[in-house]
Amino acid sequence: MTPQPLRLGTRASALATSQSGWVADRLRAAGHQVELVRVTTEGDTSRRSLTEIGGTGVFASALRDALLEERIDLAVHSLKDLPTAPCPGLTVAAVPEREDPRDVLVARDGLTLTQLPAGAVIGTGSPRRAAQLALARPDLQVRDIRGNVDSRIRMVRDGTVDAVVLARAGLARLDRLPEATEVLDTALMVPAAGQGALAIECRETDRELVDLLASVLEHEDTRTAVTGERAALSALEAGCTAPVGVLGSLESSTAAGEGIPASPPTLTLHAFAALQTGPQRHVATGGSAAPAELGRSLAEHLLNRPDPTGAAAAQRSASPDVGSHTPESDL
Repeated sequence: MTPQPLRLGTRASALATSQSGWVADRLRAAGHQVELVRVTTEGDTSRRSLTEIGGTGVFASALRDALLEERIDLAVHSLKDLPTAPCPGLTVAAVPEREDPRDVLVARDGLTLTQLPAGAVIGTGSPRRAAQLALARPDLQVRDIRGNVDSRIRMVRDGTVDAVVLARAGLARLDRLPEATEVLDTALMVPAAGQGALAIECRETDRELVDLLASVLEHEDTRTAVTGERAALSALEAGCTAPVGVLGSLESSTAAGEGIPASPPTLTLHAFAALQTGPQRHVATGGSAAPAELGRSLAEHLLNRPDPTGAAAAQRSASPDVGSHTPESDL
């Protein structure tokens, strides 16, 4: 009897189907049949801002409903679209190796961020990006926009805006990376927690599928880094309403000599939060065995850190989005 194909749920956008196709190809290479099932979410159809329609959850909820109703067997999410709170009955069975998590600029005439003239308009739907742009170039205008990758880049081509900021990973997965005019350094633009990573979710009771997905797709270092990032984001969301960026990186230790095991890798978390006390950046380093604890410690430091520069008023003036945190879309 021929086994039933795995029903892989995906959003219908070009980027989402590209990501899901990548996952499906790896499962097929491991000898499994896979069928893509397109699921439309409110985040895909609504043109309202994400704050109005419920934030990140609007991209994940329809896929999660399809899993819980057993209309699909697994779902592929952009990890930064996934709420930090777990969904009862579901589990993230695998986190594959992430793409480059940095943001990129797509600007007219091949310009970089420093080359844009004063008063130029940059489009983004992300308060995190808006807050950091306001610090880097307070002379620019930041305009709130929605839409998929193609529609946002088209805004640059038709002159609606001078530039847009997008996730490098999205352009890479769509084979459109050459259209980026600059890759933004993380010292200037800290990415969203989980940016560039995927989450493969299924029902926690499907133990054979959980084990299969982990064996084929799991990347331990990526899981460690994003666990720290998301723990920091979760703690910050509980304690403030600020735009937040968090990026984790691991550095392996070298064994002291033959027969002496290397110590566990070191996890470093870089964070940005546009708090009411002013924009804050912080770096926390610790053992990779406890990434969630490191993330929560980083968040606690940011929340309890005073504003020694008096920058709060200037930041709020420069970036009107600072006061309302919106979890981001996968762009």
